[in-house]
Amino acid sequence: MQKIHRKLLATVVLLGSLHMGPAFAQSSTEFESEPLPPSFASTVSSAVVDKTETLINNAMQLIGVRYRWGGNTPQSGLDCSGFVRYVFNDTFGFLLPRKSAQMSKVGLEIGKEELRPGDLVFFNTMRHAFSHVGIYVGDNKFIHAPSRGKFIRVDDMTKVYWEKRYNGARRVENSADFDVMSEEQRQQLLIDFQERLDKTGRL
Repeated sequence: MQKIHRKLLATVVLLGSLHMGPAFAQSSTEFESEPLPPSFASTVSSAVVDKTETLINNAMQLIGVRYRWGGNTPQSGLDCSGFVRYVFNDTFGFLLPRKSAQMSKVGLEIGKEELRPGDLVFFNTMRHAFSHVGIYVGDNKFIHAPSRGKFIRVDDMTKVYWEKRYNGARRVENSADFDVMSEEQRQQLLIDFQERLDKTGRL
């Protein structure tokens, strides 16, 4: 029953954001070309919703999982970047970098007014930029693994704490987005992975 509630919540938030969010508001006078057939718009909209809904649903299934620094699986617990990485790998089958600061260099940088469900949102919670990451779910809400002693949950980005610490957002739509990483970033990522493997025996 709890899983059904989470799925319904994810769907309501997602659809509300897609249909009412500012990122999709556009003046009708902006384009003067012939309108596309309704079937085309419906197909594109359906594909976007299906893909994003799966991501948000997978994230919502983890609500209540405990925070654990360095955690990589729901069974062991997850930290903020471990949670995001797990959800994206579970949904799309590719791995994001392990640290939130590294994630902030992947994909397309977007403005706050452009946010849509599935985007990564970053915050300064440890006195350095991009030290915290979560997944935007729509309606100014994001899901994340907060901090030690807490559990994965949905929070409101308009609350003073998060608003003051907001660092920006990125859109990661597929594995091709890794092309934006420089060779130096790739090498650092490999080093980080190797160090983690040496210390813990797993990535």
